[in-house]
Amino acid sequence: MPVRLYALLTWTTLRRLPLIHSGAAAFLRRMLPEIARRHGTRVIELGIVRNHLHLVLELPPRVDVPRLVQGLKGASARIANRDGVMPRARLRWADGYDLRSLSVRDLARAIRYVRTQATRHPELAVDESPG
Repeated sequence: MPVRLYALLTWTTLRRLPLIHSGAAAFLRRMLPEIARRHGTRVIELGIVRNHLHLVLELPPRVDVPRLVQGLKGASARIANRDGVMPRARLRWADGYDLRSLSVRDLARAIRYVRTQATRHPELAVDESPG
């Protein structure tokens, strides 16, 4: 029987500052799935607002959660700051994270929840339209 592990991962910017602008959001949408793949993890859905993000993940059968989260948070901030993604303020994440396991039955609901973050937090929505 195959092992199917799913989780909802959430973390915030430092002091919940609205640091994530459209360029940073586009960068995170490209970079986080790549970083996750290096840890044997698949990003199923990603929801970004100006001060936090949510990821629905498919995890490998053996996962080192602290190492995975350190990779996602640490590498994304380091690369964004190094490559000039953040022209005004550095991208900095708050300490900690929230990771909740998801059953197969909860997966569709979690994906909808993550997809609707901009609607749930309209004051924090990131304008990701081109131009």
